[in-house]
Amino acid sequence: MTDITDREIVSRRVIHAPRQKVFRAWTEPEHLAVWWGPAGFTNTFHEFEPRPGGEWRFIMHGPDGTNYPNHSKFVEVVAPELITFDHLLGPKFRVIATFSEHAEGTDVTFRMVFGSAAECEKIKVFVVDANEENFDRLEAELVRMA
Repeated sequence: MTDITDREIVSRRVIHAPRQKVFRAWTEPEHLAVWWGPAGFTNTFHEFEPRPGGEWRFIMHGPDGTNYPNHSKFVEVVAPELITFDHLLGPKFRVIATFSEHAEGTDVTFRMVFGSAAECEKIKVFVVDANEENFDRLEAELVRMA
């Protein structure tokens, strides 16, 4: 097996909500659009088909007014355990999100795998903190969903 640790970013958190509900927050666009992205960002979804081969096209709006077009393609979706998709606009990377039952709720692992260590290092500078903000926003949306 090839070692990819130098080209991956792994974020993990135990979310205090049932796995089925956490998975819904990741796969229902009315919830995902609310929490996806770092603090201060909003989203406009144009296409969202969480199934193998399905497209995900959206604009992420930064707090400074900058628009960030995003295009991804889903590779694998196994409810309520796994979502894998390829982010197709630069930087290119694969996301593997897993959802495991945990005594306190759901253990979410968010893995980003890049084509090279250099690409990973460029993104790692800001994405580690951004992923934590993303988890914070997910938790807030799960409370709102209650």
